[in-house]
Order: sequence, then C-alpha cells, then structure tokens
Amino acid sequence: MKFKPSAEIIDFLRPYAYKTGVSVYGVETKKNELTVIIDKDGGVDLDTCEKFHREIFDPLDAFDPSFNEPYVLNVTSKGADWAFKTDEDYNSHIGKRVEVKLRSSVRGKKFYDGVLTFYDGKTISVKADDKNTFTFDLKNVVKTNEYIDF
Repeated sequence: MKFKPSAEIIDFLRPYAYKTGVSVYGVETKKNELTVIIDKDGGVDLDTCEKFHREIFDPLDAFDPSFNEPYVLNVTSKGADWAFKTDEDYNSHIGKRVEVKLRSSVRGKKFYDGVLTFYDGKTISVKADDKNTFTFDLKNVVKTNEYIDF
C-alpha cells in the first residue's frame, strides 16, 4: 500500500500535535498501517496517545494519507529504547547516558554504554568511564538510544 511521504504527513499533523501538547517524532508505514510516534516532556502515557488519536482521526482521513485506500491508524510513544534518528535526538542527549550498538566491533566489543559527549552528524563520542572515551563513526552505529536501567 502506498502512503504520502512521511514528511508531508508530519507537517500536516504538527498543528494538532501542538494543540494537544505533544510533538510528532515520526511516522511509520507498514502494509495498511500508519503509525504516528509522539513524544512530550515528561513522557507519553496511554491517555495522551488516545487523546491525540481522537484529535487527528477525522482530519487525517480528510487529508487522505493513503490515497483513498483503507488504513489502520496507530498512535504510540517513541519509548525509552527508541533509536536516535535525528540531530535533535543526539544533541538533546549530550551529557546523558546512552547505549550504542555497533555493526563491527571496536576493541573487541559491539555494545557500549556511557555518557554521550559529542555529536557532529558523522561521529559520536561516548565516555564509558573515568578513563575511556570512545569515538564511533555513525556508519558503524546500528542503534543509539537512551540508557535503560533495569
């Protein structure tokens, strides 16, 4: 099934997001499903997802993101383990603990966690401990996300 470009859908949804106090983090399409990923300071709960879903349901149908084909609308939060995708994701986590999964190992490891100290769009640096800071080429990074402490 074909959907309009994600950027176009996100632009359409921004005023509704602003009205409900959330931001649209992204849009994913898969088969006949359109999933809108939202975020807000303090996190997103089920009530927030439901409120935003109700807010966009009718206007989104009028916008016709699926070219008159039936689709299922999902609204979800990005979650703590959501992969960083944008400059804003990385920049907003400078000074915070992150997890990094690599394609190929660096010093015998494919997984690192530590404080994100640098991002320039091509590389990231993670301070793993008092002595070791590692710099990774983003081409070697499979996933970067917030550190999850269980």
